[in-house]
Amino acid sequence: MKGVILAGGLGTRLRPLTKITNKHLLPIYDRPMIYYPIQAMINAGIEDILIVCGGNHAGEFLRLLGNGKEFGLKHLNYTYQEGEGGIAEALGLAEYFIAGQKVAVMLGDNIVEKNFRRAKEEFEAQPKGAKILLKEVENPRPYGVAEVSGGKVLGIEEKPEHPKSNLAVIGIYFYDSQVFDIIKTLKPSGRGELEITDVNNAYIERGEMTYTVLDGWWGDAGESFESLIEVSNLVYQTGANKVE
Repeated sequence: MKGVILAGGLGTRLRPLTKITNKHLLPIYDRPMIYYPIQAMINAGIEDILIVCGGNHAGEFLRLLGNGKEFGLKHLNYTYQEGEGGIAEALGLAEYFIAGQKVAVMLGDNIVEKNFRRAKEEFEAQPKGAKILLKEVENPRPYGVAEVSGGKVLGIEEKPEHPKSNLAVIGIYFYDSQVFDIIKTLKPSGRGELEITDVNNAYIERGEMTYTVLDGWWGDAGESFESLIEVSNLVYQTGANKVE
C-alpha cells in the first residue's frame, strides 16, 4: 500500500505565521508538523510516500526532508498543488503515483498518538471500497460527523448544526483505486473546493465504506492557534508517533 500526505494550502487561519512558511512546517513541540504524519505512515508499515505540497514555500519541504533518509526511507516523492482546490483535488494529483494500488491518505496537520497499523491491515484485507478513521469528541460540530449503525457508516455530514453522533471523521482515509474516478465526477462546493466528504459519501452510497474508531488521542494542529498549542502540549505530555 502506498501513502499520500496532503500538505498543500495557504494556511490562512494561521497568519501571520504562515506568511513566511508553510503551515505544515510549523513546530509541534520538538519537531516540524510534517514529521508526525510521515512517522505515522512508517509506523503503520507504509514506506512508499508522496507528499502533496503547495503555496509559496513548497521548496522548503525538499530542503527539510530531502529523500527521507532521516526517517530511514530510501526515497520520498513530491508533487505540487496550485491554489486551494480542496482535499479531494489534492488527492487527485496522486493518481499517477498510486498506479492502481490501494492508498492510505493522511492530512499533514493531523497528529495521532497511537499506531493505526491495525486499520491499515483491515483495509488491506477488504476486497474493495474505502475505510475512514473516526474519533469520539466532545463537540463534533466543527468536523465532518459520521452517522453509524450496525457497524456500517450511514452518512457523513460536514460541520452539522445538529450532529447525529459524536464521531468525528479524522484526517486519515483508505481508498481503492476507484477513488480517482470518483474525484473526476465531483463538482466544487460552495467554497469552491472539491470536498473529501463527497468522496466518502460516494463510497457510502455504494455500500463500500467501513470504519475504525481510533485508539488514543487525535488533534488537528492546523485548525487554529489554540489547536496548534493544544496539540503541542499533548505531544509534550504523552508523545506521539515515535520511531517504532
